[in-house]
Amino acid sequence: MKVAAAYMLAVLGGNDEPDAKAIETILSAVDSSAEAGKIDELLAALKGKSLDEVIAAGKAQLASVSLGGGGGGGGGAAPAAGGDDAAAAEPEEDSDEDDEPAGGG
Repeated sequence: MKVAAAYMLAVLGGNDEPDAKAIETILSAVDSSAEAGKIDELLAALKGKSLDEVIAAGKAQLASVSLGGGGGGGGGAAPAAGGDDAAAAEPEEDSDEDDEPAGGG
C-alpha cells in the first residue's frame, strides 16, 4: 500500500511516469522502505497506463461490489423522561446516618 501511495504522490508532484528510484526516494523521505519486488510489481502493473484511468476503472469496479447490509441490531431504547432512571439518578438518603449523634455515640 505504501508503494502505491508513493507512486501516487510522485504523480501528484508532476512525475507522470515515476520509476523505482522516484518511489524509493519518497519512501526514504519518511524513513520507510518497500519489500523486495513490490515496486517492480507495481510498475509492471501500471506500465503504459494513466493513473487517472486506473482510478476510474477501480471506481467502476467498486460500484458493483455488494457491501452487505442490514448490520447489527440497534441499541436499547432511550429512557422516557421522568421514568425510573430519573429516580435512580437521585441518591437515596440513608435514615441510619441521621439518627446518630454528631459525636458518633
